[in-house]
Amino acid sequence: MNLLPGVLMVIIKLMEYKPQDIEAKWQRTWEEQGLFKAKEEGKKIYVLEMFPYPSGRIHMGHVRNYTIGDAIARFLRFKGYSVLHPMGWDAFGLPAENAAIKQGVHPADWTYENIAYMKKQLKSLGFSYDWDREIATCDPEYYKWNQWIFLKFLEHGLAYRKSAEVNWCPNDETVLANEQVIDGRCWRCGTPIVRKEVPSWYLKITAYAERLLEDLKELEGKWPERVIAQQKNWIGRSEGALLKFFVEDTAIEVFTTRPDTVFGATFVVLAPEHPLTLKLAKSPEVKAFVERMKQKSTRERGIEEEKEGVFLGVYAVNPATGEKIPVWTANYVLYEYGTGAIMCVPAHDQRDYEFAIKYGLPIKQVIKPYQGEAPKDRAYEDPGILINSAQFSGMDSTEAKKAITQWLKDKGLGDFKITYRLRDWNISRQRYWGTPIPVVYCDHCGIVPVPEDQLPVMLPYKVEITGHGNPLEKVPDFVHTTCPKCGRPAKRETDTMDTFFDSSWYFLRFCDPKNSQRPFDPERVEFWMPVDLYIGGIEHAVLHLLYARFFQKFLYDLGLVKDKEPFLRLITQGMVLKRWVSIERFLKYLEEKYGVENLEERELEELVELIKRDMKG
Repeated sequence: MNLLPGVLMVIIKLMEYKPQDIEAKWQRTWEEQGLFKAKEEGKKIYVLEMFPYPSGRIHMGHVRNYTIGDAIARFLRFKGYSVLHPMGWDAFGLPAENAAIKQGVHPADWTYENIAYMKKQLKSLGFSYDWDREIATCDPEYYKWNQWIFLKFLEHGLAYRKSAEVNWCPNDETVLANEQVIDGRCWRCGTPIVRKEVPSWYLKITAYAERLLEDLKELEGKWPERVIAQQKNWIGRSEGALLKFFVEDTAIEVFTTRPDTVFGATFVVLAPEHPLTLKLAKSPEVKAFVERMKQKSTRERGIEEEKEGVFLGVYAVNPATGEKIPVWTANYVLYEYGTGAIMCVPAHDQRDYEFAIKYGLPIKQVIKPYQGEAPKDRAYEDPGILINSAQFSGMDSTEAKKAITQWLKDKGLGDFKITYRLRDWNISRQRYWGTPIPVVYCDHCGIVPVPEDQLPVMLPYKVEITGHGNPLEKVPDFVHTTCPKCGRPAKRETDTMDTFFDSSWYFLRFCDPKNSQRPFDPERVEFWMPVDLYIGGIEHAVLHLLYARFFQKFLYDLGLVKDKEPFLRLITQGMVLKRWVSIERFLKYLEEKYGVENLEERELEELVELIKRDMKG
């Protein structure tokens, strides 16, 4: 049986379509008639797909994402809605610098060439975008307003500069996000990373932690449950107690969600990077351990199973028992979480249990199960009844949390505390291709914001990109300026902004993309916002969506937007996977479903009609 020729003819008959003759004609017609231009009239719908990075080519992941949005936009336009369906480019970022190094092309030239090519691809696909609203985040007309928003953050005390330990590539001389550290090495050059204290600019997103968490309730049933859960976990609200363990006159502050177990705390552990670790240490082994931990990213340390540590050689006083307990430093405690110090109750925390077993530290049970006995070979972490806990013995552990915290508060050794896993956002990047941070440093005036009428602070075009260090530091005409306050010589900030800054408000700019006087007209934003349907990858469930929600709430507080949340509904499309079906399986399917073997021309026509009827049914 040789069905292959016949099958191919079936496929050809079913797909008699000449795109070159048909699509180009109608795409020209659509453009000439302005069918996809958004009009601020009637009942609106804002459909938005997450805009792409102009890497050079549209791939099938893009096509899947954009097809979903296009189908919905076309349907709603057909139903009589005024539809805003824009497209733009998330155009700043490190790949452009990598291209400059590898190919000897300027990041701007590389980016704009890619934009032109990808735009041509999108137009050939016939997506119903309003191209009059196109934006690119690397255009000065856009990043000028990045800088303006930054100045507003600074004005309201939500942007600040501090020195903190970061992932640092000594070869590329730049900060790396945790996601850019792979097996302890720089993702770009493979150099082992180090932990280094670097002065950086931060946005105080933690000031909005409670609102970011609370307002997720408005999105329930509208956003995927998985995304909401990821945001909740990232924000990480914890209710507990802040307790003080004194080493002579020095207080180690410990945050715990289990103050009911404090009578069972038999040692304290500090993160290697905690300021008190080296200050209190009396063992020479501690410094070597801390240096070794600096070679690992927080991401790596967070997933390491093998726990290791070093005794500092000092003892702290348990505030509940008055007993002196040893102070350690260990790899499984991170300075970024809580206070960077933990009280260790090995009988009731599995990580502490494993550490205590390894180093022969005491294990003291202070909670027994409601029924039966606690396990002997692992920690008992569930609620129960307090034992070995002085006057609190016999109390339910849930009730004991409040009672013990209040008792320690009355003694000046503790207090009630709510903490968040969320940390302030480091927006500084030691790179060229990004938005310049609009501040100058003056020996006389200190840190001085660039006045709004001097925006944008433009990226210089003439720059040498080697992959080593910050290219902007080597451009004297950019670095050296005058202080806006006193007129004396000053230096510009040479760090540029994290590209997540660019994408945290672009959906607002689409509402008013040509405005040269302000980032957008609040009245035009009020008409189109919120985004009724936002479509993109699940990989953006946390950072992009969280930062965009943060920006929206800040701009809401400024009175520039009317909605507390930017995206009413969210669709996270899946990944495009390569799948194939063998011709043998397809032939077998045809034979089994339609009973065909050798096909003649007439039979082919009949089969085509039969398949068409089946498809309609």
